[in-house]
Amino acid sequence: MHGGNWWRYVSFDDSNKQRPTVDRQLLRRVFRYARPYLPAILIVLGAITLTSLLGLIPPLIYRALIDDVLPNGDLARLNLLAIGLFAVPLLSGLFGVVQRRYGARAGEGIIYDLRNQMFDHLGRMSMRFFTNTKSGEIVSRFNNDVVGAQNAITGTIPDILTNVITLVSTLIVMLSIEWRLALLSVAVLPLFLLPARRVGLVLRKIRRQALDYNADMSSQITETLTVNGALLMKTFSRLPDEERRFRDISAKVRDIGVRRAEVAQLFFMGLGLVGAIGGALVYWAGGLMVLNGALTIGTIVAFAAYLTRLYGPISALTNVQVEFVTALVSFERVFEYLDMPVEIQDKPGALELGTVDGRIRFDHVWFQYQGPLLDEVTEGDGEADENAAAGNGNGNGGAPAPAKARRHALQDVTFDIAPGTLTALV
Repeated sequence: MHGGNWWRYVSFDDSNKQRPTVDRQLLRRVFRYARPYLPAILIVLGAITLTSLLGLIPPLIYRALIDDVLPNGDLARLNLLAIGLFAVPLLSGLFGVVQRRYGARAGEGIIYDLRNQMFDHLGRMSMRFFTNTKSGEIVSRFNNDVVGAQNAITGTIPDILTNVITLVSTLIVMLSIEWRLALLSVAVLPLFLLPARRVGLVLRKIRRQALDYNADMSSQITETLTVNGALLMKTFSRLPDEERRFRDISAKVRDIGVRRAEVAQLFFMGLGLVGAIGGALVYWAGGLMVLNGALTIGTIVAFAAYLTRLYGPISALTNVQVEFVTALVSFERVFEYLDMPVEIQDKPGALELGTVDGRIRFDHVWFQYQGPLLDEVTEGDGEADENAAAGNGNGNGGAPAPAKARRHALQDVTFDIAPGTLTALV
């Protein structure tokens, strides 16, 4: 669906109208990683609450200055309010430091555990996994998806909590001061609820595309700029093709970044316009109430200050489900690797290897290919055996070769390798 003018930048495919859902099983799994750091998370929650409550104080100070202190010339109270205007941001900054400190501890700790578990799990995977998986994709899971999961823990979730607490506390204060102006302030919300939701869906789609494009870029860099990749590229004179391919991927990364910046800027521009409309309505209605003696000038100023604390969280929470699910995408991609079964595992009750004397024995060892490669080998061997059988059946006394395909590359191989010797199976 495409709109005109600036809406062309926020067009999106609405063919899939299914809303993103939050999987409870995924949430429980993420919470298991967060459980060891629950004390730090509770400290973060407390710091967020105190910071949000402190933000309610400055507008009340403005109202007291305009309505009481300045008209009455109360110098002592003026000094106290001035100290309060200095103390509020100072305390908010200190609580912010506490929030960042313990938030970083929890987030980094969770990612530390997740990263180590992922490395240990991939280290036990068979060689077939590494031969069938692009090395750049594995690196991308570590660099992009694990970092994305970290941002969800240290950024997205705390932001959601901050917006909820700020919104609820601001509405309570506004309703307690002047409920009519509070309802008027909320009345303009439909002007940007729909655009905010639409922009949120577009940004979610852009973020997914950006993750895919960055994964492709990491994959190509890893495949071409390593020793083996560079050797193959130069041996087969693939440099021009790889340069062209890299430029195409790099252009996609550039374009998606530009589009994301444009959409975000247009959204903030629309949010500013709605805030201006809300402020104009508050000043207009409040001015009429002041002229009628039903309201003070300080109350109008306080309401105008509270509007910025009201519209910002509401716009952010409009797409809270989209943002939360998008943040969990990184966890899903990491869990995809953690859920891959380990093909080669020790038998239950396997004995630990003790002292060895350097002797190796192959006892009835067999090996065969799996999957499509087995079919190709089987067909190839069958054709070769049939040709051999036809060639030997000429009366010269040669025994015809069996027509049945040999399915084992190795079968019933038994021999000893003495210490100090080198043996190769070809």
